[in-house]
Amino acid sequence: MKMTKLAATLAATMVVAGPTLAETLHFPSLSYRTGPFAAGGIPFADGYSDYLTLINERDGGIGGVPIRQTECETAYNTERGVECYQSIRNDNPLVLQPLSTGITYQLIPRTMEDGIPMHTMGYGRTSAVNGEVFNWTFNYPANYWDGASVIINYLLDENDGSLEGKKIALLYHNSAYGREPIPTLTRLGETHGYELVTIGVDSPGQEQGSQWLQIRRERPDYVVMWGWGVMNPTAIQEAANIRFPMENFIGVWWSGSQQDVRPVGSGAHGYKALAMHGTGTDYPIYDDMQQYVIDAGKYAGTGDEVGTVLYSRGMYAAMLAVEAAKKAQEIHGVAAITPAMMRDGMANLEITEELMAELGLPNFGPAFSVACENHGGSGAAMIQQWDAEAGEWNLITDWISPDRDLIMEMAMDDSVAYAAENDITPACLN
Repeated sequence: MKMTKLAATLAATMVVAGPTLAETLHFPSLSYRTGPFAAGGIPFADGYSDYLTLINERDGGIGGVPIRQTECETAYNTERGVECYQSIRNDNPLVLQPLSTGITYQLIPRTMEDGIPMHTMGYGRTSAVNGEVFNWTFNYPANYWDGASVIINYLLDENDGSLEGKKIALLYHNSAYGREPIPTLTRLGETHGYELVTIGVDSPGQEQGSQWLQIRRERPDYVVMWGWGVMNPTAIQEAANIRFPMENFIGVWWSGSQQDVRPVGSGAHGYKALAMHGTGTDYPIYDDMQQYVIDAGKYAGTGDEVGTVLYSRGMYAAMLAVEAAKKAQEIHGVAAITPAMMRDGMANLEITEELMAELGLPNFGPAFSVACENHGGSGAAMIQQWDAEAGEWNLITDWISPDRDLIMEMAMDDSVAYAAENDITPACLN
């Protein structure tokens, strides 16, 4: 892949009014490479960093302005995440991606006050989809409630359109993150006639004996998991131990990486999870990544996570940030954008299938557009299944749409309540 047509055009048109050599575009990373959640935090941080490095090395930055990366270790700890934010908030950060629902909840009011955009891709506060209340928070291309609805729509398809009389157990991380899908699964249960059993696991999740005893007693038809970090392989191992049908065990996209299934060996064969993007390295972008970043020795971390699910997700998050920065440059006609300009780029972002192909990621992510009324994208996701013998995830469905009417109704109720509690008058900024 070469520099995209848009990037080349921007670089050419912004030479006259371009930045000085000292100007950079600051993309901070609130990462966690330590602690019980490091197995997921490391590949995401590596993918995020490597994509930004690729843009610098191959394209010379964005619109001719080099990217400056900084990284602050949060250890997935909310207090440390807030400390990281305080340390970078005056350093012109274009977008924050905390990769933590707990940190996201703490930073929403702070970023609103400081005018700094935040992207919580597939996590965080679901009702942030309402951009009239959460002007500075974006959660495209999908959120937790989308994910819960996609799983139910998949199970409906697997059961000839009816879940009447079925029992579904939700095994969740007992935190703001893990509790997010409960309202959606409860509402959908009332609609589709299944019984929902919710079973919490205290952080970090290495002790699950009592929870799986309950699952054995309840005998659910399906187990849905909202786990992260060490909770995931522990749960999959426990499921294998009681011989729960692995094809009836479905995780959210944060419970579907190589780090979750490899420790279980053959016992994880057949386990399923949501996928918000493609899997594997069969995309042209990886040729460029190999040439400009890996072979050049400019990779983050150890360089051995390329192509894993969470590496690809970090790369995808960085790609969406870069495309939003290009959109901001296009809107404002300057290369050295500010956080407020970046917000405009995110609020007007449009991802088409043609653009994804141009970027070397054909069919990797869904096409979607962002607007004030919808900061959440399409909400579509796929289902992937683990093949333990081949050691790879395989996509077994096309994109599945969520019940967006229900989700937007719930999001409006929650966001309007948040606005009332925080004296916010809902309105678009553009």
